Amino acid sequence: MAILSDYARRRKLERARELVRPGDAVLEIGAGDGRFARELSHPNYRTLDLRGPADWVGDVRRWRDLGVPAASFDLILAFEVLEHVDAWEAIRDLLKPGGRLFATSPAPRWDRACAALEAAGLSQRRTSPHDHLVDFAAVTALEPVRVERFWLLSQWGLFRRA
Repeated sequence: MAILSDYARRRKLERARELVRPGDAVLEIGAGDGRFARELSHPNYRTLDLRGPADWVGDVRRWRDLGVPAASFDLILAFEVLEHVDAWEAIRDLLKPGGRLFATSPAPRWDRACAALEAAGLSQRRTSPHDHLVDFAAVTALEPVRVERFWLLSQWGLFRRA
């Protein structure tokens, strides 16, 4: 595994552990192989991804068709997802009022540097184009609680459904 991606995964896991509260209904979008679900081992943790294994397999924007219940999650995790798909409205619809989203994404103005790190084998290669890069500070679908840069290249945001 690429050294920078491995380090970032550990940091994301640490932050997720800080955010998950006992009793929270948690959804991870773009869960991949389910690594975070296994490591967090939270009883109310569900996953959604384009491919299995996941509790719901499909596009998050089609959550109704997948049978995902509306406004039912206290916390949604979206690690390196929102640069690939514009899912802000879907996420808002899946969060309970007051529910939170913790998301990570490349910082738009530094995406070329991210691509160079990928080419050098220092970070994980992207699975699809970054067609939906957005500066988290400009998000309007959810209320920003905290937006921060991680090594300038990545942005981490905690948002809340009002």
